[in-house]
Amino acid sequence: MRSLPTADPGVPDARSPMSYLRWVARNQAGPLLLGIVYATVWWLAMALVPAVLGKGIDAITAKDLPSLLTWGGAAFALGVVQAVTGILRHRIAVYNWLAAAYRTVQVTARQATRLGATLPRRVSTGEVVSVGNSDIAHIGNAVDVLIRGIGAVVAIVTVTVILIGTSLPLGLAVLVGVPVMALAVAPLLRPLHRRQHAHRDLQGELSTRGADIVAGLRVLRGVGGEEVFAARYREESQRVRRAGVRVASVESTLEGAQILLPGLLIAGVTWLGATFAMRGQITAGQLVAFYGYATFLIAPLRALTETADKLTKGHVAARRVVRILSLRPDVEGGTAASPGGLLRDVASGVAVRPGVFTAVVTATPEEAVAIADRLGRYTDGDVDFGDVPLDTLPLPEVRRRILVADNDAKLFAGVLRDELDVTGQACEEEIAAALHAACAEDIVEALPGGLDGHVAEAGREFSGGQRQRLRLARALVLDPEVLILIEPTSAVDAHSEARIADRLAKARAGRTTLVCTTSPLVLDRTDHVVYVEGGLVRAQGVHRELLATHPAYAAVVTRGEDS
Repeated sequence: MRSLPTADPGVPDARSPMSYLRWVARNQAGPLLLGIVYATVWWLAMALVPAVLGKGIDAITAKDLPSLLTWGGAAFALGVVQAVTGILRHRIAVYNWLAAAYRTVQVTARQATRLGATLPRRVSTGEVVSVGNSDIAHIGNAVDVLIRGIGAVVAIVTVTVILIGTSLPLGLAVLVGVPVMALAVAPLLRPLHRRQHAHRDLQGELSTRGADIVAGLRVLRGVGGEEVFAARYREESQRVRRAGVRVASVESTLEGAQILLPGLLIAGVTWLGATFAMRGQITAGQLVAFYGYATFLIAPLRALTETADKLTKGHVAARRVVRILSLRPDVEGGTAASPGGLLRDVASGVAVRPGVFTAVVTATPEEAVAIADRLGRYTDGDVDFGDVPLDTLPLPEVRRRILVADNDAKLFAGVLRDELDVTGQACEEEIAAALHAACAEDIVEALPGGLDGHVAEAGREFSGGQRQRLRLARALVLDPEVLILIEPTSAVDAHSEARIADRLAKARAGRTTLVCTTSPLVLDRTDHVVYVEGGLVRAQGVHRELLATHPAYAAVVTRGEDS
C-alpha cells in the first residue's frame, strides 16, 4: 500500500465545488488512473463470465470435451483475474478515498492557519467542525465512486456490444434501456442536492450551538439557563432531524430505483432471450449467457446510480470547503523589515515606548480591544513600528515579535508543559519564572503529575482565575519583543492581583509591555499610563498623578476598583 501524501502545493484557488473536486483529482491523477484500470479489468472479468459459461454449456450439449476444457479453463482464468484485480481495486480505492479526504483536511487546516483571527469572525465553529466530521467522507466517496463508475460504463458498453453481436434485438434493448433508466433517475438528483444542502447547513448550525453550550455550561448553570438552552438545542435538533428525513425520503426513492429499474430491464432481456431460444434463434448456452448478462447488469447499473448519488453529495460537501477556501485574511503582510522601536497607533495616538511598562486605560473595554488589535495587526490600522508601517512587515514576523494575549485565548488538551511552552524551546528555569510571575505555582502543584500532568479540553478542570493565570504564564514563557496584555488580572482576587502586578513588572523589566486594564493595583506598578476616551488619547503620565489631575481617568479607575 502506497503512503498517503504529506504535503500539497498550498491552498487551491477553488472558485466552485467542481473546480475543487477537479483540483483533488489532478493531485492524485496517477492513483486515480490506476484505480480506473483495475476497476475496468475487474468489471470486464465479471462481464465475460456469462459468455464463457454459455460457450461451456454449448460444448456440453455438443459433447465436445476439448471445447469444454478450454472454456472451463477460461472461466477459471477469469475468476483469478477477477480476484486479483478486485483486491487491487479495493486497495487503491481506499487509498484514493483517504487521499481525497485528508487532502481536504490538509488544505482546510492550512487555510485556517492562514486566516488566523479572520476565521472565527467569518465562519461559525460548527461549519468548520462539519468539514472534518462529514464533508471529508463525502468528498472521499465522490473520488472513490468515480473509479467504479467509469469501470461500470466500460462493462455496460462491452456487454452491449456482445449482445448486439449475438442478437441485435437484445443488444438494442440494453442499448436503449440503460439511457432510459438513467433519465428516469435524473429528476431525483436535483431535489436530493437541494435537500442535502439544507440539511448540511442545519448540521453546521447545530454543531455551533452545541459547542457554545459546552463552552458556556458553567455560566449557564450559574444563571439557571440550562433548560432554556436545552430547549433551543432540542428545537434545532428536531429541525435537523426533519431535514434528514426529507433527504432520506429522496434517497430511499433513489435506492428503490436502483433495484426496480435494473430489475425491469433484466426481466425484459430475459423474456426476449427465452422467446428467441424457444424459436430456435439462439442456443441454450446463449440463453444462459443472456440471463447471466441480464443478472450481471444489475451491479454496473447500480454502480452508475450510486455514482450519481455520491457525486451529488460530494458536490454539496465541496461547496462548504470552497466557502472556507475562498475567504481572504482581513489583514495581509508585506516584505519590509523593521529594527523595532516605538510602537504607535496613529488613530488613537497611543505610543508604546521600547523597554517601558505601559498601561492603556479606556472609557470602554471595546476601545482597549480595538487598540490592541491594531497594534497586534489583527485588524487594519495606521500603526508604525519604529520608522516602518506595521502593515508592510511580513505577518509571520509580526506574530513572532508582537504578542497580543487576551482572555479569549484557549487552553488545549494535552500535557501542561507543552501547553505552557508552545515552541518547545524554553528551559525549566524559564517556565518556573513565568509561573512565578503569574502566581500559578499552586496550580501546577495541585495538578497530578505537575508540569507533566494532563490538561483536559479547554482546561475545564481549572477555575476562571486559574485559566487566566496559566494563559499569562504561557505568554511570559514566549517572552516576545512586544507583549500586549488585555485585562490579565480580571478574574483573580485582589491579593493575587497585587502579587501578579508586582511580579509582572519585574519579569518584563526592560522589555516593551502594554497592559490594557483599569485595575489600580496593576496601574500603580506601570511606568507610564495612557488614558483614551472617544478613540483618542486624552491624558498620559504616572498613575497617581492622573488620579489627582484628571477626573475622567479617576472616575474610570475608581469604578474598576469598586467593582
